[in-house]
Amino acid sequence: MVRLGHMQTAYPPSQGTMRWNLRYPIAFPSDTGRTSSPVSHDLLSQPQICKVTAVNKIRALDTRRRAAAPLDTPTDLSADSVSKISAKLNEILATTFALYLKTKNFHWHVSGPHFRDYHLLLDEQAEQIFASTDDIAERVRKIGGTTLRSIGQISKLQGIDDNDQSYVSPGDMLRELVSDNKTVVEAMRACHKLCDDHEDVATASLLENFIDQAERRLWFMFETSRKADESGH
Repeated sequence: MVRLGHMQTAYPPSQGTMRWNLRYPIAFPSDTGRTSSPVSHDLLSQPQICKVTAVNKIRALDTRRRAAAPLDTPTDLSADSVSKISAKLNEILATTFALYLKTKNFHWHVSGPHFRDYHLLLDEQAEQIFASTDDIAERVRKIGGTTLRSIGQISKLQGIDDNDQSYVSPGDMLRELVSDNKTVVEAMRACHKLCDDHEDVATASLLENFIDQAERRLWFMFETSRKADESGH
């Protein structure tokens, strides 16, 4: 028995029918029929043999040769599930970005006797909306999809209209945001059903939290805007 690095190797059982390969630690049939003499311990102990053996082991375990395509995160969801859920999440993400900017727009431009209350309310809601965007985008990446890359892509996918008017009354601001938040909730519910159909419980769970947040925003704005006239009273 000869110790080769961390591996013990036995001589071939029959030296007359087998010959020993000095480069690789394996035995294979002799093509000459000649009797091979035992290999010396000094030859088998040479560092180069151990080095070759170690390299072969590393290559055998090198999974990089079978690496997935770039950005193709491993998942047990089917390719069809990933495609459909990612597309729906990206639409929700684009709409969420649009809602965030509109909420900040109204936060900056609200006026009237209740300025402070509306200004702080909209700022608080804008922060909550923006905080959800990273989780939605990262969820797309976790299941192997790709997410938004530009403002242009957001404008193509968003499900609410922008408001570029030079002046919007406080009452109209709140009513418009109520409608936009309802649009987001409806899109999230539709995506939740899609996730249930494809057994994506993690995405469904994430959406449940964001639906609850949006419904809370709806509640606050509805109560704040009740019987409000154009001046905000």
